[in-house]
Amino acid sequence: MKLQQIAAIIAKDLRLFFSNRAAVVLTVAVPVIIASFFGNLTSPKKSSGSGRLKLWVVDQDRSAISAEIVTKLKEDQSVKVSEHTEDETRAAVAAGDVSVAVVLPQGFGESAGSSFFTPGGKPVITLLTDPSRSIEAEMARGVLFQHGMAVISRQAFSPGGAKWIDQSFQSVEQMADAPQRTALRDLLTSVRRWQQQSAPSAGDKTSNSPAAGLSMPFETKVEPLTASKGAVYNGYAHSFGGMGLQFILLFAIECAVALLQDRKSGMWRRMRAAPVPRSVVLAGRALSCALISLGTMAVCWLFAILVFGVRVHGSWAGFVLVNVASSLLAASLALMLAAIGRSVEATRGIAIFAVLILVMLGGAWMPSFVFPEWMQEVTQFIPTRWAVDGLDATTWRGLPFSAVATPLLAMLGCTALFSFVAWWRFRWQGE
Repeated sequence: MKLQQIAAIIAKDLRLFFSNRAAVVLTVAVPVIIASFFGNLTSPKKSSGSGRLKLWVVDQDRSAISAEIVTKLKEDQSVKVSEHTEDETRAAVAAGDVSVAVVLPQGFGESAGSSFFTPGGKPVITLLTDPSRSIEAEMARGVLFQHGMAVISRQAFSPGGAKWIDQSFQSVEQMADAPQRTALRDLLTSVRRWQQQSAPSAGDKTSNSPAAGLSMPFETKVEPLTASKGAVYNGYAHSFGGMGLQFILLFAIECAVALLQDRKSGMWRRMRAAPVPRSVVLAGRALSCALISLGTMAVCWLFAILVFGVRVHGSWAGFVLVNVASSLLAASLALMLAAIGRSVEATRGIAIFAVLILVMLGGAWMPSFVFPEWMQEVTQFIPTRWAVDGLDATTWRGLPFSAVATPLLAMLGCTALFSFVAWWRFRWQGE
């Protein structure tokens, strides 16, 4: 008898839900659209001209060194360099059209060469940056250091750098520290000898070329690592999981509001007179909410798989169970909100705030590793954090079922807690 009553409640809720076609479309289309947007932001971009850092350069020096540095920057595949005047560059950075620009000051080449071997008198390169885009500024600083060091050192060790050696000798002789003065004098003497050997002899235009200059003593190779062979990071996997979770929680609010409206209209009293036990009412409404939530998640994942190539590289059983547990979590939250809510208006406002907090701290919008360390510790007590971690683990991380055991227990534990509170606070009539 109870199973028939539960089935009747579920069938009624499903008919009401699917009778409103606009609501059905919005329930599925909105998370798909937003997840696609966030996925595009967080997915790795293929190396192309459009993905290079836009870097403006102002060369006020116009020396051989500054010109060569600009040339090397233009040849670098990680930046897209263009030269402009200082006024238009400052205006572009201030307006947010350019994230970072480099200003090579007048006298840069001469000052950089003369200060290569001795401290003091170093030229100052100005980086004009957009305050909101510090990452691009650090990237530009690294690229500038790499090419600037190579060009300046090549000039310093070439025969044309002899004048800088002479200037450095004068500075060294003024040093008070005798051992350091002797060591630097020996170094400069060796560099001068190298310059003399590199200088072309009279009439010999094919003699040794200048030194190549100092370069980075190592290279780096990026090796993305996941638990499953062939698994690669796909930003759409995280965004569709996060947005799907957000919208089933928002749908839980609508379920809670519908329950409150039923109580206000006297539906709950009529069920009690039927008689229908409160456990049947709660179970029926919870299962209908969970089924609709699970259907929303299924459509979101199907779209992500077909359109954006999202794959379940880990445990399929774990993936399915995490989605089921997430749907049950949303349904139990709806019951709890309806059971403790006194009015539709008050419940809706508090519930929206609570859901947004759960989604934000759970890492549904952005991965939780970008949070401060203390906040990452706090999110261990947020059930949505476990849901997001479980979905990430079974999709792009490629982890086995054991990796989602803890997330499943955490979500099911919260589901049981929310359900108990709903059963405990359930009232047939409004207070």
